[in-house]
Amino acid sequence: MKHEVTTYNTKKMLAEALKKAMKTKSFSKITVSEIIKESGVNRKTFYYHFEDIFALLKWMYEEEAIEVVKHFDLLIDYEEAIRFVMNYVDENEYIISCAYDSIGRDEMKRFFYADFMGIVTSVIDAAEIKYNRKTDPEFKEYVAKFYTEALAGMLIDWVKEKDKQDREKVVGYLTAIIGLALKSMELYAI
Repeated sequence: MKHEVTTYNTKKMLAEALKKAMKTKSFSKITVSEIIKESGVNRKTFYYHFEDIFALLKWMYEEEAIEVVKHFDLLIDYEEAIRFVMNYVDENEYIISCAYDSIGRDEMKRFFYADFMGIVTSVIDAAEIKYNRKTDPEFKEYVAKFYTEALAGMLIDWVKEKDKQDREKVVGYLTAIIGLALKSMELYAI
């Protein structure tokens, strides 16, 4: 247990150092040397925990946002989960914009794809259990891909266009769309 705590604390220190660097420079210009100097660990420690800076960035997003969303009861609290994600984006806009500007929209979408797919699939699985309905596997996979693409794309677009879009309208739209998706699962129950 002590090792796990130490590992977690080291990863958090590295993530905080990355965040600090992202406030002042583009993601592509940040080096491992800067991160280890700021966090007070050596290069070997960095590479023990992370393959590269992208892996650190992914861990940071997963730890701060994705893992939290997974703890919501997404069948009931999906509006609250959407608000949490949008609050996270607001509070960490510089991090997301920095990464977006360095790697681009498509790469950002790919970056989040597996996490979003896991969340969407778990919502579909939970809906099957709640409604005691089994969905056609092909339809289930199609719906999961569709909503993963849509949610990831819309969230990333919102990051760059939030000044043009009313936040509450976006929350309302996403909430309505997810509600409709859950209802559509009944249509293809087997």
